[in-house]
Amino acid sequence: MESRIAKDFHWEMGHRLPFHQGGCQNIHGHSYTMRVEIVGSIDPATGMVIDYFDMKALVQPLIDRLDHSFLLDSSDAILMEFFKHHPMKVNTVDFYSTAENIAHYMLQELIPGFERFSNVSELRIRLRETENTFAEAVHVYNN
Repeated sequence: MESRIAKDFHWEMGHRLPFHQGGCQNIHGHSYTMRVEIVGSIDPATGMVIDYFDMKALVQPLIDRLDHSFLLDSSDAILMEFFKHHPMKVNTVDFYSTAENIAHYMLQELIPGFERFSNVSELRIRLRETENTFAEAVHVYNN
């Protein structure tokens, strides 16, 4: 018997989209929320897919790394130079920091941790950048 479980996480993070023709080309931030959903078979010994404490232990270090930081696209020469002279909490990535790309980044970061649960068949990330916008990324395990 399979079941879907989820846990929500929250953090604050700044970014910018240098290519954007609107306001997103400016430095700004969001109150991000992320729902981590897993699908898997229920362990008859525990009655759980996995323990929510285990889920938090896998996800929270990533949230802590990003919280109150600036997500910097390494191709953004202006801000790369700025942060060289103004050290702050920055996480440099090799992609535009769109919701879609951040969702896939989070997924890739979390896939290895959930692999150790052989009963987990799917990992889904739903990243909310604002109250009414989100992006999803999904990984199906081949167990």
